[in-house]
Amino acid sequence: MFNRFVLVVVFVPLAIILIALAVANRGPVAFTLDPFHPGNPALTLNLPLFIFLFLALAVGMVVGSMATWVKQGRYRKLARQRGLEAENLRQAVSRPPAAPNGPALPKPN
Repeated sequence: MFNRFVLVVVFVPLAIILIALAVANRGPVAFTLDPFHPGNPALTLNLPLFIFLFLALAVGMVVGSMATWVKQGRYRKLARQRGLEAENLRQAVSRPPAAPNGPALPKPN
């Protein structure tokens, strides 16, 4: 139910906005990677503007995700350490107690 709500309330309007953006910006735009010779055809891409906008959005999302992942690395390391510690404690509790090292006491009758 919640997934359908998110789909309808968030993703449908977002899709409508992105489609409108793509339709409004479908004219070809020259994107050059050579600032000293802007007319160089080897380093110039002629694509619709919305493709460049979507690529910039995608690159920003990837860079932001990587920055978040790197920033949260210490918390993942701490969670791994505590998970190992908890597993070691579980094994220690479930293990039967070791026999005493001294001579065994006789059982009472």
